[in-house]
Amino acid sequence: MKKRLFFYVLWFFLLVVLAAAGAVGSAWYWMHRPIPLAADKIDFVVDPGSSPRTVARTLNQAGVPVWEPGFVWMARLSELDKQMKAGGYQAHNGDSPWRLLQRLARGDMTQRQITFVEGWTYRQIRQALRANPDVKQTLDGVSDEALMERLGSSIKHPEGLFFPDTYIFTPGSTDFDLLRRAYEEGQRILQDTWAQRQPDLPVKTAYEALVLASIVEKETGHGPDRRRVAGVFTNRLKVGMLLQTDPTVIYGMGEAYQGRIRKRDLQTDTPWNTYTRPGLPPTPIAAAGRAALLAAVQPEQHKFLYFVSRGNGTSEFSASLSEHNRNVSRYVLGQGRNAAPGPEPAAPAAQQAAQPPAPEPEQGPDQ
Repeated sequence: MKKRLFFYVLWFFLLVVLAAAGAVGSAWYWMHRPIPLAADKIDFVVDPGSSPRTVARTLNQAGVPVWEPGFVWMARLSELDKQMKAGGYQAHNGDSPWRLLQRLARGDMTQRQITFVEGWTYRQIRQALRANPDVKQTLDGVSDEALMERLGSSIKHPEGLFFPDTYIFTPGSTDFDLLRRAYEEGQRILQDTWAQRQPDLPVKTAYEALVLASIVEKETGHGPDRRRVAGVFTNRLKVGMLLQTDPTVIYGMGEAYQGRIRKRDLQTDTPWNTYTRPGLPPTPIAAAGRAALLAAVQPEQHKFLYFVSRGNGTSEFSASLSEHNRNVSRYVLGQGRNAAPGPEPAAPAAQQAAQPPAPEPEQGPDQ
């Protein structure tokens, strides 16, 4: 009887060992077996504070089929559940559950990039953020003033405060995170540039320099001309002349601008119309790059008060109105072109403050 009982116990023990070995073998096989994916790569985002069970559900919802209980136990027994990091990841064809878990523990995230272009308006920057499928939208319905308050800025108008650059981010990053990075980068570069300013500038604050830089950015894309263009506006500010720059008028027109400036547009007062108001406009009109910022605080010293586009991206400068009018005849009227700028204006300040706008209804006076 005792021998039979011992035999049964031994067999039971062997069965338990075999079952355990089978379970371990099955678990090992499941952990290292490639997950069948419907595509070569599948993106998924792990939110902050996600548990192993939440991550498993996220994977399944993204199209990465994993056995939820198995993933949970695998993460907990390996203690990698304590190391998983939030962010954007990719599951690749051939990945196993164990490889995915290790990737999460290492924080081996995928990266995306978004570019804010020099000369873009804040509206264009927001449009780029909304159009990017990897950016999580959190600012819908948030006012510009509330956004600036969240950024800790005392300035209520967001225009020009987000530095144009290429930003690397992980999928699932929020629109606010990216704007915060662009804002902080803009503030850092602005303060660094302001510290390099020339003495006796007519702009008295870093923000005014940013406003002037945004005008320079919109007026010319030709690098060698930037400091000279900035010098024209600096000279005008010093002697009290109207800036009379078309990009500011266009900005003030908003959606009403359809590619042409007419006489009535130049005479319609807005806070940004530098034909009707002296000095700088109240805010920037676009995002200024580093070169435009440096030009605004280190303008070329000369006597020019006018410039006109040559039609090839460069400008012709002059110190007198009569000389400027000859340049207009040569480079604008002589080529049969309308004087009004296109959607991406590179038009100069052209008339003295006392000079009335040109009478032609389709010809802006800033050429």
